[in-house]
Amino acid sequence: MVSGTGSVLANVRRRNKRFPGSPRCKQCYLPLGGPLAWAFRLQGLRPSDGNPNFCNNCELFVREHPGGVEVEMAFLFADVRGSASIAEKVSPTEFTENMNQFFSAANRVLIGSDAYIDKLVGDEVVSFYMPYLGGGKSRLAVQAAKELLIATGHQDPEGPWLPVGVGVNTGVAFIGSVGTPDGRTDFTAMGDVVNVTARLASLASSGEILIGASAWAEAAIGDETVQPRRLHVKGKSEPIEVFVLTIGSG
Repeated sequence: MVSGTGSVLANVRRRNKRFPGSPRCKQCYLPLGGPLAWAFRLQGLRPSDGNPNFCNNCELFVREHPGGVEVEMAFLFADVRGSASIAEKVSPTEFTENMNQFFSAANRVLIGSDAYIDKLVGDEVVSFYMPYLGGGKSRLAVQAAKELLIATGHQDPEGPWLPVGVGVNTGVAFIGSVGTPDGRTDFTAMGDVVNVTARLASLASSGEILIGASAWAEAAIGDETVQPRRLHVKGKSEPIEVFVLTIGSG
């Protein structure tokens, strides 16, 4: 749930805390389990499709109330490398099965790290970490990126069962409702940091995590295997500094 003043969310949280139940939506504290969960389900309130650790009411609110806020968030984009070549060598059904296996692994890892899965598009997963996670959001994103590459086999001796590259970045973005009142609206994040994260994911080789400098500084993981790199990113007049983590042989 996004509000320009934050007072709406604070009031909803105070109200929802009065209802018994666990687990709760990590944003508005609505009980998603417990003795009253069935009553909320009858009202159409249930776990979000983007992450079952949140409730769908938080999404509905921003869709029904156009606008949003600019806040600092962390982003994780994951791309399957060479998906066009993979699709060329197998049947459409087999390719879809491979992608569904990738999406399943991504959902498991990202939901477990409290990411909100914005969308599954073609050969890419787009997710972000909410502001309420504070300074831990970048660390969660980097750790999830590592876990996703491990889950797709990049540490296996025989190599990954699907080659994946990941981009992680942190910065100020607009989050809220986008679209038009007479058409489709959506709950998403937009801004330069989102675009740069997408570029990082597209530039990451199989087994690589390209991490923006601000995300790496905030994550404060201290991994000695990280390598600095300067990249020319489409749309940027100057090279940007990133840090590279490699899982497996790449």
